[in-house]
Amino acid sequence: MSALRPLPESIQQRLDWESQEQRLRAHSPPDKQTYVDALNHVRLTLETAFAEGCDVTDLVQARAATMDRLLISAWAGMALDQEETLGLAAVGGYGRGDLHPGSDVDILILFQNGISPGIEERLGAFVTFLWDIGLELGHSVRNLEDCSREAAADITVATNLLESRPLTGPESLFSELESRISPERMWNSRAFFCAKLDEQEARHQRFGETAYRLEPNLKESPGGLRDIQMIGWVTQRHFGSSALAELVAHGFLTQAEYHDLMDGQAFLWRVRFALHMLSGRKEDRLLFDYQRRLANLLGFSDHDHNLAVEQFMQQYFRTVMELERLNEMLLQHFSEAILLDETDDDIVPINRRFQARRGFLEITHPRVFRQYPPALLEVFLLLQQHPDLKGIRASTIREIRCHRGLIDDNFRQDLACRSLFMEILRQPHGVTEQLRRMNRYGVLAAYLPAFALIVGRMQYDLFHVFTVDEHTLAVIRNLRRFASSEHDEELPECSRLFRRIPKPELLYLAGLFHDIAKGRGGDHSELGAEEAREFCLRHGLALYDANLVGWLVRAHLLMSLTAQRRDISDPDVIMEFASQVGNTMRLNYLYLLTVADIRGTNPKLWNSWKNSLLNNLYASTQRMLRRGLDNPPDQDELVGEVQTHALELLKSRGVDEEHCFAIWNDFDVDYFLRHSADEIAWHTRAIHEVDEEDLPLVQVRQETARGSTEIFLYTEDHPHLFALTSTALTQLGLDIVDARIITTSSHRTLDTFLVLEDTGQPIDNPFRVQEIGRLLKERLKEPDRRPNMVRRSTPRQLKHFDVPTEVSFAPHTHHLRTVLKISTADRPGLLSRIGIILTDCQVKVHNAKIATAGEQADDVFYISNLDDTPISDPERQALIASRLREALEIGATDPPPRELAV
Repeated sequence: MSALRPLPESIQQRLDWESQEQRLRAHSPPDKQTYVDALNHVRLTLETAFAEGCDVTDLVQARAATMDRLLISAWAGMALDQEETLGLAAVGGYGRGDLHPGSDVDILILFQNGISPGIEERLGAFVTFLWDIGLELGHSVRNLEDCSREAAADITVATNLLESRPLTGPESLFSELESRISPERMWNSRAFFCAKLDEQEARHQRFGETAYRLEPNLKESPGGLRDIQMIGWVTQRHFGSSALAELVAHGFLTQAEYHDLMDGQAFLWRVRFALHMLSGRKEDRLLFDYQRRLANLLGFSDHDHNLAVEQFMQQYFRTVMELERLNEMLLQHFSEAILLDETDDDIVPINRRFQARRGFLEITHPRVFRQYPPALLEVFLLLQQHPDLKGIRASTIREIRCHRGLIDDNFRQDLACRSLFMEILRQPHGVTEQLRRMNRYGVLAAYLPAFALIVGRMQYDLFHVFTVDEHTLAVIRNLRRFASSEHDEELPECSRLFRRIPKPELLYLAGLFHDIAKGRGGDHSELGAEEAREFCLRHGLALYDANLVGWLVRAHLLMSLTAQRRDISDPDVIMEFASQVGNTMRLNYLYLLTVADIRGTNPKLWNSWKNSLLNNLYASTQRMLRRGLDNPPDQDELVGEVQTHALELLKSRGVDEEHCFAIWNDFDVDYFLRHSADEIAWHTRAIHEVDEEDLPLVQVRQETARGSTEIFLYTEDHPHLFALTSTALTQLGLDIVDARIITTSSHRTLDTFLVLEDTGQPIDNPFRVQEIGRLLKERLKEPDRRPNMVRRSTPRQLKHFDVPTEVSFAPHTHHLRTVLKISTADRPGLLSRIGIILTDCQVKVHNAKIATAGEQADDVFYISNLDDTPISDPERQALIASRLREALEIGATDPPPRELAV
């Protein structure tokens, strides 16, 4: 018996397979080089056909068809075809007849009961031969009883065998296998569906519950090829046919939906085929290593404000979103057909347009949306108002999809529709869930045309993990978490503050619009602010509220940039920020939006350090606003407050006031402005207790109020100290997030470094603390020793971004400092490298603000000449900039592509 796949007509002539088969059969046993040559011929032919635009379906089916013939030839060449109780079958993806260039060739060697030692030896030689000619082989050798037992115990084995396709062997053997794994013997339709549904949910969780990652897996991620296969498996088990076209005949898909499904599969197949070509192996992750070259290979090109790679990835994300929609609808159909008892058909009326059937919401008749278009929004509001509902019936999901075209300008101007949309945002429950559902069904993009432009849009960087639409919905989810008491322990300050804001829906609108103008060119904050304001006014909001939402969108980056890139211990910075915010109401809304935005950009970005930065900025600004912008505190008042508080702490720990002032007389005003009372008390007590001969003093606190580990150094001042310290901390694998360098009048240095582990968390290991203290003390005892440049390998992802190094200088407004800004590609040991260059240029570092966004580092240094004068000479600035650029330019480029037939 044989079920050979036919060779597609478009490929037959190219392959000239008849002459290939003659060469393969000319040797018995089979000749390795002849088979290797045949495989290379197939690879080069199919790659050329791909480059010339051949239908990818023909290509993957042609590879499966040629593999059939090659395996059968090798089987016969080893005389295995003469064994009447032995058969060879294709299983898995190969069994479906779809084989990509790097896909595993999965086979089953099937036998009746036992096999003789002689045959076993020949089977071993057959499998070894297939490995030797370069096939990525997945093989199993089982008798019928093995197949029955393992398939009954493991749904994965059962699925694999479900797709088995005989290649050669007795028909009776395969007929018996088909009978043994039939629904009557194991895994009936209901059990199979439940097991596969659980399998899909676990897979979606494993791959992040979203396809919208920087480097998605086009096979396993939600909306990927595995979701299409899932539909096929359930179809085959329930209807006995693997042809997805059967779903049209059974009423599960319309003809248009079937074409959408096939078009989506064809696109993902084309991407996967190209990905295997470029990587030279089985690779299903859309890694940065390949994204640019895939975009070019698939015909995309750069345009203004939209790179080829971003266009390609947007098409990918939109494709998987559509496939997710179809997967959801079909699984809901299957659930209703397979799991629900047809006799349990109680209908619960909800209103004239909607009713509940078996716990699912459905329209009362097929003309509902046509007769009353606002019902396209009402359906989502009803789900919020009836939390006992389990979802929407598949037939109603289809009607929503079919009637999205009704959402036009007239629909958007309808007062009923505007009221419904605002009601959805004002509900106490289900806001995030229903906005996500609206996005999945395409309703949100239809109602907000500007939102449609960001659906599936990615930004080619390491900072934004999600597509813009997915990020936007994640921000709203984060805002909603502040409203839920069950998440109070997550960010208590935000939860308390959220309950004090009068209109949460304004915050959700700001979240919805904050990135809506991404990718259009120009300032997306300004463009989005105007759209947000107009939307609010059209939806009946008061002018004050509309202006507040518009301002939040315009200023949504202000707090984050101020906290991370400016010295928020400087009263002038706080005064400037407070003036831009204007009042406490705006500050409250902006603080909540900023936290939600950072946490929704990249889960790895949020940590206790960023939380502390924003908390400190919020608290300082709130004090400034309460005091009044026209009544800022003077320097003496600020210093007096912090000293008074520090003295209280020190007295409680046994240090008297006289000793404190004896130490403080050596410090300048800058020290007291840039450190908290707690830090000053800690430093003072340590200095008080140390003897001169024990210097340098190194103190480490594992976690502080600043959300990081704090390292305090007290020693003789030296130009190399910043470079020495930053290099040592880099060698210890620590990330420096803040550095403050104060020089006393007696030429001692008070250096404070705030550090995190590379996980983004403070140090929690006391032995690690001891290691840090020991290494720093050793280094600081030899300050004249020039530190060596740290050499650490650059992570794979960072290598694919060419970030230019930009260096700029600016005078500091009130201090004798120069502000040095460096924007460059992030990499391990960057701060150490900068520190060494500045030391070589005889530059003294007084303060450093370290900010990294994905692949880009934006660091700010407050520097001076060694005599504490500003660096204002243009020639000296140019020399320092030149040295920095020379040291920091790394030219991260893609590795050379594998040579292809094209």
